[in-house]
Amino acid sequence: MEFLVTLRQDWAVLRERADLDELMRREREVGQELRAEGTIARIWRLPGERANVGIWSAPDATGLHAQLARLPCWPWLDAHVVALATHDLEASC
Repeated sequence: MEFLVTLRQDWAVLRERADLDELMRREREVGQELRAEGTIARIWRLPGERANVGIWSAPDATGLHAQLARLPCWPWLDAHVVALATHDLEASC
């Protein structure tokens, strides 16, 4: 199942953390793992924001939640998730 996931960081809180550099390093590392595993199919940065939007893949919403919770910044992220269904035009390609 595919999901359109928008993640926004609470930068006001994050930038005050003494371990910010390590937290961002771990966030990137886990993100790379999720890409390699195929959980994150595509990802884009939203210009001018501390946010990204991506196509995530998981068996269901519960599985997606578990994958999102792997992110080290999860406690400071606002996630907006939309489940996606195949459109007839996609199915014919």
